[in-house]
Amino acid sequence: MSTDHVPSQPLPPQQSPRVAVRPPAVAPRVSEACRLLCAGTYLDTKYRDQVIDELYGSEHRVVAPSFGFDAARVLAHALRARRVELAWAVAVTLLMALGAVASYWLLILVIPGLLMTFGKAIRGIADAPPVHRRLPSFVLRWVGRLLLAYLVYYSVVRGLGGTAEKEAGAGKVPGKRSALLTVLDFVTPDIRPWEAWLSLAVLLALGVCVAGQELHFVRVLRGELSSRGFASAAVDRAERFQGRRWLRVARRIRREQYSPLVMYHEAHPFCGAGTAQDPWVLAVELRPNGTSQTRALGNTTVLAAMRPFIEQLREVAESAEGSGQVVRDRLRGLRIDECVFLPVEGLRHREEAPYDQASFEAHRARAVEEGGEKRRHFLRIMVDGWEEGLVVTVFVRIHTQGRMLMLEIAPHALLPVRADFKDADHLAYRFADMNAFGKAVHIFTLVAGAPGQALMTLGRHALRGWRRLTGEADGTEPGGPALSVRELAAEPAGSLFQTMDVDRYLKSVQDRIAYGVKAALAEAGYQTGEFAQKIVHISNGGVNIDSVVGGTFAIGAHAHATTSGAQPLSQRGAGYGR
Repeated sequence: MSTDHVPSQPLPPQQSPRVAVRPPAVAPRVSEACRLLCAGTYLDTKYRDQVIDELYGSEHRVVAPSFGFDAARVLAHALRARRVELAWAVAVTLLMALGAVASYWLLILVIPGLLMTFGKAIRGIADAPPVHRRLPSFVLRWVGRLLLAYLVYYSVVRGLGGTAEKEAGAGKVPGKRSALLTVLDFVTPDIRPWEAWLSLAVLLALGVCVAGQELHFVRVLRGELSSRGFASAAVDRAERFQGRRWLRVARRIRREQYSPLVMYHEAHPFCGAGTAQDPWVLAVELRPNGTSQTRALGNTTVLAAMRPFIEQLREVAESAEGSGQVVRDRLRGLRIDECVFLPVEGLRHREEAPYDQASFEAHRARAVEEGGEKRRHFLRIMVDGWEEGLVVTVFVRIHTQGRMLMLEIAPHALLPVRADFKDADHLAYRFADMNAFGKAVHIFTLVAGAPGQALMTLGRHALRGWRRLTGEADGTEPGGPALSVRELAAEPAGSLFQTMDVDRYLKSVQDRIAYGVKAALAEAGYQTGEFAQKIVHISNGGVNIDSVVGGTFAIGAHAHATTSGAQPLSQRGAGYGR
């Protein structure tokens, strides 16, 4: 009997029946998003190289903030995957080289692998590549497979002491040879039986190497990177590596990735937070309401008034109170903190960044009221959902200057991890569940491309080693994060449910922010009508217009305005468009 699959949920602790239970928070180091990113380093070579280049190869650059995952643990698995890949590539290359020394015939066996490797590279990683990529990729891969099958057949025939078909076919019709046989003459010269058996033995050894690499991949995905095994971070084999450089880089990453002090690059200050949503920039004049005495209104005052209203989003509905059930609305786990953005330019060394608590408090105290350009203070509100795969972050900045209040809201959404990374578990179990014939066919197809893949792997490592040797990858001065390994692994667009959740989180937080600012204005004795009007217009995607004198206007892509004589604005009206 089949049943609907329901993800396992931890049992809530026993609490008072009048309190709605909050689901337990998940540490970023053992989150599902972190597990998928670690699995992705074994699946995608390009992604793995980007992780290593950004976090390990560029030690002068500060790491981007990590939302819902541990970048150091992802790097540990990326380095381990690269070490394993390099070891198998060396084994395959040495095997082919030793066989080629004994018999040049083995050099011919490299040709099918190179054809299949080039075909795979031409196709790319896109799910639906264009025709000009898909067609040559299809031709190269199938030519490589058929050629390998023929070479194996030819080796068996020669090893048994038989006569190749090309010779038999040529003897029947003297002086006439088909184009196919002419091509086969080039790739299948006459070889002795022991050379044929040697080639088959090398192919069998290649199959053992490929099978070992595949089984290692399956064992990692079904063991350490399984949902149950990944929760035991203390016994993660990838982090057992005790290299001096690794320990230094991991210490720096874990010092920087969760710090409330954000060192940024001027070109992309919110690196790591995801895709920017519609920002709000609002300015209103501080006008006394005439009914009460006005008080000084500073940035800290407005933020303090705003925070309780945002925290109210954690409260459950009255209908859920007293039920004793778990309320899984992600707004219950809403997190609020303060952060200060500092430009990385000017530092002489990455270690000089002021990440200690005392330095942060000093920067926060000065930045909250100064309204500077480079050093900026934000109230940061974060909501995560979909097993920490969807993270919505709202950065809020308040500045009062010249009897004006400026409100800046910069919302960002970090979309879920790529679908192919999520399918890692299915890939592991699909190979493990194959029968013996299916596994043999799968390994045979991988053997064909093993030499080409090994040569490409060694080429990448040689290029990386040359860059380290020449100092090309070493930065002379500290730099801000160039990219986020989490953003690299994000889907370009979420599902409809996820899009609805992003809108719900943002609208809820933005509404609470607006209500808090409005309450702060009223409490300090200032008018709130203008602010409320502008908030309504901006939240609905409109444009606020204070006045139009001596002219006409039109807003929107299809708007049209004409002048039919001078009329007062009260008679002409005003319009708002998207």
